[in-house]
Amino acid sequence: MTEKNDPRHTVVVGCLVRNDENQVLLIRHRKRGWEIPQGRVEESENLVDAVRREVAEEAGVEVEIGPLAAVWSMVSPGSALIFAFLGRYLRGELNPTDDSEAAAWVDEKQALEMVASPVMRERLALLLRHDGSVSYRSYSLKPYQLHLERDLLAWPEALQ
Repeated sequence: MTEKNDPRHTVVVGCLVRNDENQVLLIRHRKRGWEIPQGRVEESENLVDAVRREVAEEAGVEVEIGPLAAVWSMVSPGSALIFAFLGRYLRGELNPTDDSEAAAWVDEKQALEMVASPVMRERLALLLRHDGSVSYRSYSLKPYQLHLERDLLAWPEALQ
């Protein structure tokens, strides 16, 4: 039996994938609409393998995973840690599977217009303006509310 105070977090990975034309890969989720490829990390799976698998499952393409760009902590309802990476398209034709309804390469402006969910749009906007730092955001849903924003690389200086 699980104790009420035992921590339980869902671990999620996502990736902002760009192709050689600097277009962004979006997938259309059945419930959330257009977003970057993302999904849950499976048991005994590392984050990099999980994000490669998620992109392949949702869009049908292979990617090279680059740097970790952001970490989100959803604190309610439920708890989730979302690790977002930058990636580069390697090969394959867009071929959505059971995990997504559609996949498309779009320019940045069009991507921001297509993503309707406030959470997903904020996530996309942050990744599009990535400056080499690792951003951290803590938020809750219903309604969407941002609680904390930090640059993880600059955090030690902020505490001094």
